[in-house]
Amino acid sequence: MKKQLLVGIVSIVGFISVAKAQTSSQNEEKINALIKKMIIEEKVRMIHANSSFTSAGVPRLGIPELVTSDGPHGVRLEHGRGWGELKDVNDSGTYLPVGVALASTWNPSLGFEFGKVLGSEAKYRGKNVILGPGINIMRSPLNGRNFEYQSEDPYLVSKMVVGYIKGVQSQGTSACVKHFMANNEEVDRGTVDVQMSERALREIYLPGFKAAVMEGDVNTIMGAYNKFRGQFCTHNEYLVNKIMKGEWGFKGVLMSDWGAVHNTMEALYNGTDLEMGSDIGTPRMSFPNFYLGDTVVALVKSGKMPESIVDEKVRRILRVMFKTEVFSKTSPGEYGSAAHIATAKKVAEESIVLLKNEAHILPLSLATTKSIAIIGANATRKNSMGGGSSQVKALYEITPLAGLKSIAKDIVFNYAEGYTIARNATPTTAMINDAVEAAKKSDVAIVVGGWAHGYNYAVWDDNAFDAEGVDKPDMKMPFGQDELIKAVVKANPNTIVVLIGGGPIDMTQWVGNTKGIIEAWYGGMEGGTALAEVIFGKINPSGKLPVTFPKVLEDVPAHKMGDFPGKNGVAVYREGIFVGYRYYDTYKVEPQFAFGHGLSYTDFAYKNLKVAKDAAGLVTATFTITNTGKVYGGEVTQLYVHKNKTAIARAEKELKGFQKVFLQPGETKTVTIQLRKDAFQYYDEDKNAWATEKGDYTIEVGGSSKSIVVSGGVSL
Repeated sequence: MKKQLLVGIVSIVGFISVAKAQTSSQNEEKINALIKKMIIEEKVRMIHANSSFTSAGVPRLGIPELVTSDGPHGVRLEHGRGWGELKDVNDSGTYLPVGVALASTWNPSLGFEFGKVLGSEAKYRGKNVILGPGINIMRSPLNGRNFEYQSEDPYLVSKMVVGYIKGVQSQGTSACVKHFMANNEEVDRGTVDVQMSERALREIYLPGFKAAVMEGDVNTIMGAYNKFRGQFCTHNEYLVNKIMKGEWGFKGVLMSDWGAVHNTMEALYNGTDLEMGSDIGTPRMSFPNFYLGDTVVALVKSGKMPESIVDEKVRRILRVMFKTEVFSKTSPGEYGSAAHIATAKKVAEESIVLLKNEAHILPLSLATTKSIAIIGANATRKNSMGGGSSQVKALYEITPLAGLKSIAKDIVFNYAEGYTIARNATPTTAMINDAVEAAKKSDVAIVVGGWAHGYNYAVWDDNAFDAEGVDKPDMKMPFGQDELIKAVVKANPNTIVVLIGGGPIDMTQWVGNTKGIIEAWYGGMEGGTALAEVIFGKINPSGKLPVTFPKVLEDVPAHKMGDFPGKNGVAVYREGIFVGYRYYDTYKVEPQFAFGHGLSYTDFAYKNLKVAKDAAGLVTATFTITNTGKVYGGEVTQLYVHKNKTAIARAEKELKGFQKVFLQPGETKTVTIQLRKDAFQYYDEDKNAWATEKGDYTIEVGGSSKSIVVSGGVSL
């Protein structure tokens, strides 16, 4: 029976593969026929923008415009053909948690559901391409766009990005993975030249994009603003022609970020398929005068460039259109539906990271807690319209205070603003006094602080810290929050700090005296509800940090060993492969909170690790995980690979497998993680190829990069 079932499954899979191949072949025939009917002016209009978010179609041939839209965690508010916000339109939809929050779930299946929401809502709004996900490696905590990105670790990024892409594209909408590549700082992103070793490129910065293409089958990729080894990324011969379209075989569209093209000939010959920008944004030029505009028509007509180069770009655009259901829709999509809101809430729930829980101050009891001081401007601040290009007009947004009040109707809440969100502002004496008084008369104090988006487009908002176009000046808490927290803790030792934001923040002044710390990120429209449910134990937190929280900025390798920001227009990544926990573990630098860290209201026991290798070299690790506590909970089991004796520079350990497991009290499950040969490889710069170092390896398993519980060995 099992054999018959297996044969049946194989037959179905084979049938689907054949059907897809036939459809692809039929589409290519249609594409070639359309291209033959076009004149050069029509072709060229398709390869550059003709409004703020569209490129032209060919009406006489029934080819519509290609319509794009930000952003990575919700469909952007409606701008029409320009940049001004349109009024009286239905553009209030689902506001999902941001990218770093999604990654902190460590749950690829949630990534798929997240993507499905985006794809469906984009389709409903008439958008063909959603400009996300963003997956640039978090090299420095100061990058203003880290909140959109996902992790410091290429393996975690690779696993999360595939689910997201497949979810978006399952709805007949194209995903656009960005920003290719090394867009790790914002202020000088349009000019900085990134210099890094080939090994760092291959091992750290490319894997997420490679997975997006080769596993996620992403339809479009967005080129970054910055240069890479002297040439702009969007028309970089090595990155685009050699790697993306050559080694990886990418068949879709490489579009520029808005205004990221700088040279017509390089864009033509180095793989830029679609130049995006605006005549009222950057660059300030009329659409026909784009680098891929009328100049290209003249080059072809004069015989200085073969028309086949333009044909290839048009072919890729049409290929994406057919895959994206631009010519026909199988469904209209949904917008702001109950199911989509439920997904936003689920992601928020699994994203929240319990960083510290001294004396089990959390969860709070609804039965015995009579009063709570809620302190901090972030307790009442909405975030959906912040962050620059990723702003979303939310159907609604539950703030932390609103979420707490909705659950704890019989508890008295004493609110104090605590601080003002304004650049270089500090709490007034009156504000601190109000916060202290609220804390003194309450059973528990909760300070809701951290970073802040700017409400307007980031470049014009001095209050933006997590936003496009800005970088943080340092890692210290803005708005005078350190002094506020210290005063509140002194007034009430039962203080919990909730951090809102897109990444690490310096906690050194108060972390040792604070009983509870929660990282809530920017949690989307239901973020306040999810936070309240975690605080009161209705939800057991299961999020894990996708990025190391260092103690101080000076401990960050990009600042200690490399350049951030770039100096004299050049950013040298001297830290190489030693990014994030790879650096902290190898060089014995103690972080504030380790990569993969996250506490639970229950306990987990790891046992019985067994490591086996088959004849083909596939390594399989199995172990058991048991919930030894009293409540239901989830644990992210993490597997790291360590080379025992190495002749090359290698990180102390590298994440090569993980699985999120949910268990009832007393329940045990067996976890199986398979490691292919690439889990043990490094990039050999002398041979320009991946290589495996022979010898003994240790397989380490635990709940974070710093809490390895069981280990076993394997020889290669």
